[in-house]
Amino acid sequence: MADELDELIGFLSDHNPQVRGAAVDIVRGLTGGEDGLRALTARADRALPALLRLLASAAGSGAGEAAADALVNLSQDAALAARLVALGAVAAAMDVVDRRAREQPGLARSLVMLLVNLTHVESGVAALLQVGDEKVQGLYVAKLVRSFCRSSSDSEDQDIFEYVASILVNISKVEAGRRTLMEPKRGLLKQIIRQFDSTNQLRKKGVAGTIRNCCFEADTQLQSLLSLAEYLWPALLLPVAGKKIYNEEDRSKMPLELSSALSHEREAVEDSGIRQQALEAIYMIVLQDDGRRSFWSVNGPRILQVGYEDEDDPKVMEAYELIGSLLVGKGEGEQEQGEKSQ
Repeated sequence: MADELDELIGFLSDHNPQVRGAAVDIVRGLTGGEDGLRALTARADRALPALLRLLASAAGSGAGEAAADALVNLSQDAALAARLVALGAVAAAMDVVDRRAREQPGLARSLVMLLVNLTHVESGVAALLQVGDEKVQGLYVAKLVRSFCRSSSDSEDQDIFEYVASILVNISKVEAGRRTLMEPKRGLLKQIIRQFDSTNQLRKKGVAGTIRNCCFEADTQLQSLLSLAEYLWPALLLPVAGKKIYNEEDRSKMPLELSSALSHEREAVEDSGIRQQALEAIYMIVLQDDGRRSFWSVNGPRILQVGYEDEDDPKVMEAYELIGSLLVGKGEGEQEQGEKSQ
């Protein structure tokens, strides 16, 4: 069996395209099971470079898609993901996505999934951010965000770039990633926040996680966040506003984006993780004086009060209560200032 597998890996580099195609189909099948993954992992020094070469040279064929699928499965192992990054897999994937997304949406979708796995490791995040090359730093991310925001679809099967949501969460876990997304000239965070209205739960959860991660910069980049208040507060407050219709008095103290949405019954955000991430982001903003004033200016405390009444998840309730405890004793003066700023 070992000799047969070595021979099979050799066929991935055969001069005959039909031989390469047949071999990579078999390899893809092997990566679908634990035994096959284990055997290929033991031969990663030969298998990974061969699959990457096949991806680049056969991107326009079914062999390219098979190679991408195999790499997705193999890269679930963090050690293999790091080895792929060292072999230039991030640049290879971005190049093929740029060239083949329209003609081969299935291939592009697989490569975005590959980038999700590669950005689970530190070196993969650095490679995608293009850290160290000031001339192009952030270019890959900008391209992915542009595709992510242009390609939203009601059909998840056709949503080629939905997994960019997970990539954004991964890269925003590090300071360099957050700063790239929050750079005012690029306007990436604004584009991302506006995707929160998507009916696709993967997109919605990824956007919530990305916003939450970016709010770790609230102590130094609060004004950058508040410059997006028109989009930021609805994205953070609507998931935790409950299902009730708000009365006219409450809505009169809110901007149009919130008052309009809260003037009728809404479907609840079922994913408690999204609700918790929204509350954690709010907490990091209201830790800052200007953040609290902005929060009061949109009647945020009232929204959380009503939302808390509908909440039944203990962890999410704790997140509401944490914000409430922070606001106690600081509310009256800031409420007056917030109302004056409307």
